[in-house]
Amino acid sequence: MKELTLNNGVTIPQLGLGVFQVPPEETQRIVEDALEAGYRHIDTAAGYRNEAGVGAAIAASGIPREDIFVTTKLRNGEQGMAQEAFLNSRKALGLDYVDLYLIHWPVPSQGLFTQAWKEMERLYANSQIRAIGVSNFLPQHLDTLLESAEVVPAVNQIELHPSYQQAELATKCRSLGIAVEAYSPLGQGGDLNGNAVTSIAQAHNASTAQVVLAWHLASGSIVIPKSANPERIRENLAAASLTLTDEELAAITALESGARIGSDPAVAAFTQM
Repeated sequence: MKELTLNNGVTIPQLGLGVFQVPPEETQRIVEDALEAGYRHIDTAAGYRNEAGVGAAIAASGIPREDIFVTTKLRNGEQGMAQEAFLNSRKALGLDYVDLYLIHWPVPSQGLFTQAWKEMERLYANSQIRAIGVSNFLPQHLDTLLESAEVVPAVNQIELHPSYQQAELATKCRSLGIAVEAYSPLGQGGDLNGNAVTSIAQAHNASTAQVVLAWHLASGSIVIPKSANPERIRENLAAASLTLTDEELAAITALESGARIGSDPAVAAFTQM
């Protein structure tokens, strides 16, 4: 699996497994399946309530801890207590350190994300986190954060798929040295049925999901597809070996329609508690 180098020199596997909406009781099995298949990057969050299952799978795998990249995220309702929240996540995971810790949403109505970032900078300075970043931050949120930040975020994890590419935001992130990480990379399945994707899949004897994931990887984004099916977990990982032509990449890029699936970060204010 290709690794990308973040702005602080830490490397991250470009393709990982997301566990959003994976039930806690199923998480250990699914993550064990992924690790056995060859994944070395697992993305969870306190708000998913399945960190313990991720940690249990890592412990059971027998794979050296340093070979697995683990991301978790700060709940919206805990931005005012980021250090305590991080320690709770680390305890749930059963890990001595976390590879990447993200502010899950900016929640601008709270006015707390810059305070949370300062706490995360302290945790990072104390080597409890190898890299810190954000998720769902729009350009105005990044501007506000960077006015007082000492550490530039390593990653911005955003909704990104062929029908919702956020090109302006992605370009801004990259210009600042912030890696772009795509969640809902398949548009929750909605981007897999168009003629462009299906014809490319047929030409390569690949699945439509592999085609879309290969498009993400070619763009330089980190990508974290989610699946509970062992066969699809392996299939998604195999997308790393699929190379599309420039014309095929352009055909997928042309699917942009502005169709957001998730909440709007400009106004989202749920607590995740």
